[in-house]
Amino acid sequence: MSTTNVKVDEFLEKTQKWQKELQLLRKLVLECGLTEEYKWRQPCYSFQGSNIVLLGNFKDYCSLSFFKGVLLKDDYDIMVSPGKNSQSVKLIKFLSDREIINNENILKTYIYEAIEVEKLGIKVVLEEKENLKLCSELIEALAANKTLKAAFESLTPGRQRGYNLYFSAPKQQKTKIDRIEKYTKRIIDGYGFHDCVCGHSKKMPTCDGSHKYI
Repeated sequence: MSTTNVKVDEFLEKTQKWQKELQLLRKLVLECGLTEEYKWRQPCYSFQGSNIVLLGNFKDYCSLSFFKGVLLKDDYDIMVSPGKNSQSVKLIKFLSDREIINNENILKTYIYEAIEVEKLGIKVVLEEKENLKLCSELIEALAANKTLKAAFESLTPGRQRGYNLYFSAPKQQKTKIDRIEKYTKRIIDGYGFHDCVCGHSKKMPTCDGSHKYI
């Protein structure tokens, strides 16, 4: 079994829902020889530096997400897309620990296949989408702050789009600028607009409003 990561230990200790299921998934993934890391405030598992799977805990289910899930055969038809715009990731949802225990060998087969995909260097061919058009106020802020620019460009396209939509919404330029200034530190810290920053959300990594009751 691969070595565990102390940050994942801390994450699981704080997790109130799906803790047993996530512990089972963690054990299963580590038995497949992957390296355990903590990325995007979630347990992430890689092979020779390339991300393979991510553990997720949500309100209604926990999951095992495959970064290149679309390339897997999915012989048992158990994978779903996390969203209509997802071009690469596929995930498997779990509603109980029994589902994981009963399907351990099947899940390992999927993980080993994902590892083989990485060994072969197969890449997901993404459909080209229209380039994101940033509002002028954000363009000016990025030009004036190199740290902010580097942080913003390191965000996923979805997170960039989320911020741009929020900054673009007001009619008054001052309001747009105020919003950008308010969220500058959040962007530099690597958080998305909807990400939890207090660590108390039960829908990690998404904010569920728990910070209001701290």
